[in-house]
Amino acid sequence: MVVTFGQAAIASYALAAVLHLWLGLRLVLVSAASERGTPIARALRFALLCTAAWAVVALITQLRGEPGWIAAALALDAWRYGAWFQLVLLLLQPQRWLRGSARTLVWTAVALPVLALVGWPLPYLSSSVALGLPVLGLLLLEQLYRNVDQDRRWSVKPVCIGLGCVYLFDLYLHSHGVLFGQPEPHTLVVRAAVHSLAVPALAVALRRQALRPRALQLSHSMVFHTLTLLLVGGYLLVISAIGYYLREFGGDWGQALQVAFGVAALAALALLVGSGAMRARLRVFVSKHFFRYHYDYRTEWLRFTAALSAHPDSGDIGSHVIRGLGDMVESPAGTLWMAASDGTHYFPAAYWNSTRVQEREAAGSAFVNFMRERDWLVDVHELLQCPERYDGLAPPSWLAADASAWVVVPLPAAQELTGFVVLARPRTPLPLNWEVRDLLKTAGRQAGIFIARMRASEALLEARKFEAFNRMSAFVVHDLKNIVTQLSLMMKNAKRLQHNPEFQQDMLATVDNALEKMRQLMLQLREGEAPAHGRYGVDLAALAQRLQAAAQSHGRMLDVEVVQPVQARGHEQRLERVVGHAVQNALDATPTDKRVWLRVERCVGQARITVGDDGCGMSADFVANRLFKPFNTTKAGGMGIGAYESAQYLKELGGSISVHSEPGKGTVITMLIPLIETERPADAFMAGVA
Repeated sequence: MVVTFGQAAIASYALAAVLHLWLGLRLVLVSAASERGTPIARALRFALLCTAAWAVVALITQLRGEPGWIAAALALDAWRYGAWFQLVLLLLQPQRWLRGSARTLVWTAVALPVLALVGWPLPYLSSSVALGLPVLGLLLLEQLYRNVDQDRRWSVKPVCIGLGCVYLFDLYLHSHGVLFGQPEPHTLVVRAAVHSLAVPALAVALRRQALRPRALQLSHSMVFHTLTLLLVGGYLLVISAIGYYLREFGGDWGQALQVAFGVAALAALALLVGSGAMRARLRVFVSKHFFRYHYDYRTEWLRFTAALSAHPDSGDIGSHVIRGLGDMVESPAGTLWMAASDGTHYFPAAYWNSTRVQEREAAGSAFVNFMRERDWLVDVHELLQCPERYDGLAPPSWLAADASAWVVVPLPAAQELTGFVVLARPRTPLPLNWEVRDLLKTAGRQAGIFIARMRASEALLEARKFEAFNRMSAFVVHDLKNIVTQLSLMMKNAKRLQHNPEFQQDMLATVDNALEKMRQLMLQLREGEAPAHGRYGVDLAALAQRLQAAAQSHGRMLDVEVVQPVQARGHEQRLERVVGHAVQNALDATPTDKRVWLRVERCVGQARITVGDDGCGMSADFVANRLFKPFNTTKAGGMGIGAYESAQYLKELGGSISVHSEPGKGTVITMLIPLIETERPADAFMAGVA
């Protein structure tokens, strides 16, 4: 038996009429009297009655096919849309001023397609106007779903799913009519049956007691997404109309022009939707014209807190701080300046889509003192144009040279300035008014406290590592004491048994065992204890020659250049270990066929020692963040305290150490040590005796 289109349509409309009438009767008979009299219950009964009436009239149209019945079916089709829209609006429960205007808007939107479907002769225009009804329905459902509390969302979800299937189906049906001039026959036949799928969903919603008023809560994100959907929907309607015009009046090339224009228009839409600048402008437009305040403070604060707390151990907390502040004001880039560990200057510690710079800002500069004392945001353009507003403050050279800089946000913690963030200009023009200043200022305080606590945690962790190191040193000293005791006993017996062959063999075995134990201890305690006996002149030329001889004994070449004899301040053994550590690292990082050199010279009242190599080099990030950190090493057997101890000792002497390195090009380490022209204590004593 073959089922014709007419028979399938009759069955589809009959099913829709029966199911909608059944749900309406169930609502009247089963619900309590108090619930049957509510506005939502009346709106639901009216929507079900309109849908059942549409299905019955459409069924008669299939049987008789008279023009009057067709016009009535088309009018009822649009009218039932208005009934369902009214139900969703009541579920949203807007304020009174919005409720009346919203109903008027809905019924006006419904009246237009009624006129189009009944009176207009062009089928394409009818489909174009009717296409707006499912789009409007989807927008209302989206608002309903967003405004429901999280714990009540499960109850209203069937309403959104059921009506959403109806609107999506009609969106496809009318879109086909817009593109091809008439609806697809197969889709049109099963339309009423598909609309009947909403009935079981509504029944489930009634059972969950979901059809109750909901308070409308307009948020920035809700209005933003709604406006975006409206703009996209309007854009699609416009390109559909243009595509139809090209197809109808383009002659032989009409269809090709329509396809090409559609692809180009969709590509343009994708570019607009994916554009950060367009989204920023739309957010500013929504905040400016729909809300009293520019920001949804709850959302902004939760998002900024989440940005700070995301991956706190990743070592990239600086970029999270910049991005969190930048997202608040649609800034696409920024740089975080942080205080150095010694508190002498501020340096760029993190970047986000910004150019890397090698500048430094002194901790006592007027710019830093202004932010520390006033706790003000610095509008860069205002500072350059009207410095009198900032008490005549002169901008730093690096800030004046940065054309993209927009605002400087201080990051205070207690009475200290942990750093500041330089944000680039926003994607869309944004006035730096009181609201933006207060938001960035408050967020900067939170970020400053967060960074200060992170640095305090790192300092505490380093202190605990040193404590563990000291405990290990205690064990090493204990083992050394046992070795010394063993050797002392052996030496005491050597005077008495030195000619005994068995004792000689045992003595050699004991010495060999003690030597092996000390080697193991030296592996555990790589750098050993630093002697601390006085500070007298150290002959750097002799020191360099000893290091050269030590390198030659291991089969390596060290080029030594002593420009002039230099006596440096410090302890000879300890200073030799500092320079030797740099030389050894250079030899380890350099192949045997490449050069390693050591240069000694005077430089403005200081001794300058330069250790260079043509080895593998180091990255700028490694030099800035890892090289001089304790217990941070790239060697398999290293402890990571050599470079740290060297820097600390030179600082104790009043000197400094700097590193310039590039991956693949080598490394140059420059050490500056104060000069001393006094003699050693022993030499002075001998001279006095003479």
